[in-house]
Amino acid sequence: MLIYILRRILTMIPTLLIISMLVFVIIQLPPGDYLESYIAELQSQGESVNEEKIQYLRKEYGLDKSMPEQYWTWMTGMLQGDFGYSFEYDLPVNEVVGDRLILTVLISIVTILFTWLIAFPIGIYSATHQYSWGDYGLSFLGFIGLATPNFLLALVMLYLANVYFGTSIGGLMAPEYIDAPWSWAKVKDILAHLWIPVVVIGTSGTAGMIRRIRANLLDELQKQYVTTGRAKGLPPGKLMRKYPLRIAMNFFVADVGNLLPQVISGAEIVAVVMSLPTTGPMLLDALQSQDMYLAGSFLMFLAVLTVVGVLVSDLALAALDPRVRLQGADR
Repeated sequence: MLIYILRRILTMIPTLLIISMLVFVIIQLPPGDYLESYIAELQSQGESVNEEKIQYLRKEYGLDKSMPEQYWTWMTGMLQGDFGYSFEYDLPVNEVVGDRLILTVLISIVTILFTWLIAFPIGIYSATHQYSWGDYGLSFLGFIGLATPNFLLALVMLYLANVYFGTSIGGLMAPEYIDAPWSWAKVKDILAHLWIPVVVIGTSGTAGMIRRIRANLLDELQKQYVTTGRAKGLPPGKLMRKYPLRIAMNFFVADVGNLLPQVISGAEIVAVVMSLPTTGPMLLDALQSQDMYLAGSFLMFLAVLTVVGVLVSDLALAALDPRVRLQGADR
């Protein structure tokens, strides 16, 4: 096991190196850079452009260097904990992410818990009561959840929250708390607004997980070892927990690799519609304005979480399912 983990960690290094090259090249593919976009914006507004200042900024940010030199500066800086400077926000990348990352993690973790608490009981009930009225009704609701676009549900929830609960439309907090320092009153206000994006983002995820739990569990319940367990007189609850439910969880564990980056990135479209101060809209703005250090550093962070998440899911899958062998070729 230890040798396998070390081998996977060593494989992660060239993988992340290749990803960093691809990320940097893709961000640089559009013509121009942030300063050229900034100049065009000023000229469209009828404002004059100070060429000396632009040249100074280009040299200060290293935009006058070749692409390999810019990449080397970016990579060596990240290895030292310096993720670069955000042109658009006029701040270091670490400071730009700051509170946005905290709020994104908060929304994502609560959404994940919301999804699990609803999906697992419903999925198990639907599988164990196949073709019952409850199964049909819950399946119908699941299909509605899968078919409803999140941005449409976000607009409906914003209206209902404002009309029936008095919650301000848009954002994750009341306007008076946006620039205020952290306090207990601000935390309570965030929690009062939190349930709206959690329900909106978690709806499609919950519906999809219910269908997968039901399908996997139905497949396991029809296998011979379940019939054998019943014949030996195992209690239904113990039989369900120890064997079919455990095996049906394989897909859930395998999704950990996608779960970690989702916690950080958040739902971008929903965040834009609901004006949430999370990292999703920040990443979209950085890509549109060619803020390469902010966009590149954030994408690399997501890549690291994805690679680590895949490793964690593989190890957890091997521990969960005895049929999985990490060194099957050596047997």
